[in-house]
Amino acid sequence: MRGDVLGLGLLMMMTAAVLPQGLRADTAEAGATDAAPAAVAEVLPAITVSTVAAMALKDRVIVSGLIGPVERVQVAPLIEGQPIETLQADVGDLVAAGQVLATLSKTTLELQLSQTNASLASARATIAQAEAQMLEARSAADEAVRVNERTAALREQGAASQAAADTAAANAISATARVTVAAQSLEAARAQVALVEAQMANAELSLQRTQVVAPVAGEVVERNATLGSVATAAGQPMFVIVKNNELELRGDVAEVDLLRLSVGQPASLRLVGVAEPLVGTVRLVEPSIDATTRLGRVRISIAEGANVRSGMFAEAEIIVGESLAPAIPATALGSAEGQPAVMKVTDGMVSRVTVTPGIRDGAMVEILQGLAIGDMVVTKAGAFVRDGDRINPVTATSN
Repeated sequence: MRGDVLGLGLLMMMTAAVLPQGLRADTAEAGATDAAPAAVAEVLPAITVSTVAAMALKDRVIVSGLIGPVERVQVAPLIEGQPIETLQADVGDLVAAGQVLATLSKTTLELQLSQTNASLASARATIAQAEAQMLEARSAADEAVRVNERTAALREQGAASQAAADTAAANAISATARVTVAAQSLEAARAQVALVEAQMANAELSLQRTQVVAPVAGEVVERNATLGSVATAAGQPMFVIVKNNELELRGDVAEVDLLRLSVGQPASLRLVGVAEPLVGTVRLVEPSIDATTRLGRVRISIAEGANVRSGMFAEAEIIVGESLAPAIPATALGSAEGQPAVMKVTDGMVSRVTVTPGIRDGAMVEILQGLAIGDMVVTKAGAFVRDGDRINPVTATSN
């Protein structure tokens, strides 16, 4: 009996040694209980998804460039050859239209005006003499005509000789000619007076122009004039004024975006050292494109009162359109066979859908076709999911 027990134990030990470990465990568990084996649940990967929602998006064009004046006005002397006596404006001054910026020497011009006054008095005296000569010539001509008429009458009566009649007729013709000469002399004297008066007006105008005035209101940004130097219009201007102190951004824009811009579009400008963005408006879209850089040029006027300086660098966002449309995170947009696509999630099933994107506004992108409001898409297009996969969708906290 003892031998049978030992044999049975040895057989069981040999059997356990031959069986695999898992089978031994299953056998042991089966021997421990008669319960049915439990089913193993399928574990799905948790993937973040976003819901397609209607959002107000803005289409922007980014440009960059330098701040410059809308219009630079160069101030040059209107008369030359006169020394600069005073300077009454400097760089940075705000001046009004007509304000005196500098004065030139008047000495030479005042002497010329005195000479012109004397010439005018002489010309007017010549007119008086010519008028007196005119009266005398007319009186003599009238008397000669009367003598000629009396002599002709006497000649017909036989009381005067032919020679006397001829002499009287010649005297009448000569006196009439002297009237014509006197009239021409009077016209010449009057023309001389008009000439001298014009010279006087020119001299007075030159005296007025010794005051160099600002043609427009604005800020003086350059002053090249120096005391004692001779004023000349050649070379550098005496002053440079930014008209009405108006500045603008002359920004470079990509060729593809140039046709999307138009006058009046709002813009937001950011400058180095200026915390708050500045408000601007598209003033001009230049019609040409640089043949080398393939960039166009847009000019954006800056609102008055902005603390900017000419020459500063700035970037601007120009709003070219606004839309309320379905939108998804830009990270959800991928590509399939060269076409924009997203991974749409329906009842936990992933499917690739081709879409038509529109406006990109920051981290969001407009979807024109392919999705509807309320649809769910995988938030990151680079997630390791494929068409037909089943996932455990986890809604993103924010888009």
